[in-house]
Amino acid sequence: MSRRFVSAADVARLAGVSRSAVSRAFTPGAQVSQTARERIHEAADALGYRVNRLARTLHQTRSDLVGVVGGNLGNPYISAQLDALSAGLQRRGLQCLLLNSGGNGDLAALLDYRVRSVVLLSGAAPEELIRLCARNGAHMVLIGRPAPPEGLPADLILADSASGGRIAARRLIAAGCRRVAVVISASRTSAKQDRAEAFCAEMAQAGRSVTRWTQGPNSYETGCAAARALLAQPGIDGIFGVTDELALGVLNTARAEMGRKVPGDLSVIGFDDAPVSDWASHGLTTIRQSLETLTDATLTAIERGAGSTPRRVLLPVSLVERSSVAPAIRDQL
Repeated sequence: MSRRFVSAADVARLAGVSRSAVSRAFTPGAQVSQTARERIHEAADALGYRVNRLARTLHQTRSDLVGVVGGNLGNPYISAQLDALSAGLQRRGLQCLLLNSGGNGDLAALLDYRVRSVVLLSGAAPEELIRLCARNGAHMVLIGRPAPPEGLPADLILADSASGGRIAARRLIAAGCRRVAVVISASRTSAKQDRAEAFCAEMAQAGRSVTRWTQGPNSYETGCAAARALLAQPGIDGIFGVTDELALGVLNTARAEMGRKVPGDLSVIGFDDAPVSDWASHGLTTIRQSLETLTDATLTAIERGAGSTPRRVLLPVSLVERSSVAPAIRDQL
C-alpha cells in the first residue's frame, strides 16, 4: 500500500488531463469543461484524492483556517465551547486549528498557516502572542479577556461577569446564607476577578463578610481542596465557585466526603452552565453564559474579519435554578 498522499499529478494521469486541469476542477468558478470535470472527479474518487489546502494557502493572503488558542481544555465549559465553535466553523466552510496553550509548543506557529483569524479563549495566551498577531495583521477575537495591550485592535467578547457575581450573591442572600465564601483559584483572570469582586461587594452591602479561597489552578481538584478547608471552619453555609468546575469540586466533596447536605447544610452556586452541571447527580445552580450566544458572537466576529472596526460585545448572563441552593426565604426576597 502507498505511504504517500495521492497527488494532483496522479489524478491527472488517471484522468488523461493536465495537472492544471485538475487544479481548475477543484477551484470554484475556474474554467474547465463539464466532460473533463466529471472525468477528473471520477479519477479523484477512485484514488482517494484530497485537495492540498495548505499548498493553496501559499498563494493566498489568508487560508480557510481559524486558529483557536486555549488552555485547560479539560474544563467542561471550554470543551463544550470548542465543540460548538468547531462545528460552527465547519458549517461555514472553515477549519479549526487548535493549539493548547498549556503545552510547551510554539503558539506563534499558527501564523505559519496564514490563519484568517485567531481566537484566544479566556486567560489562554500570553500578551506577546497578541502583539505578534497584530504585527502580522492577523484578525484577533479575544474571549473573556480584557482589551489587548497598547491599544492593539481586536474584537472582544465578554460575559457580564460582574452582573453574574451580583446575581450569585443575591441568590445566596435570598437562601438565608449568613457565612459565605467565594472560590476563585489562583489563576486570577480578569473574568474570574470581576465575578468575585462583584460578589463580595454585593455581600458587603448586605452586611455579610466573605471568605476567599485563592489557591490552586482553575480545576475540579481545587474546588475539592477548597471545600475541605472552608467547611472545616464552623458556620460556612454558602459558597460561590467562579467557574462550574470549581463549584462542582466543592459540591461533590461536601456531599460525598464531608457528609454535608446540599442544599440542607450548604448552598453552592457556579458560573458558566457547563453541560455537566445539569446532570441529575449534580444539579448545580449556576450563572449561565449561553454557549449558543457566545458561539454566534464569535462566528460573527470571525466573518467580519480583518480590516473591520473592532467591537466589544458584552453577553448577558442569567441564573439557572437547580437543586444545590436552598429555596428563597420570603423575607429575603
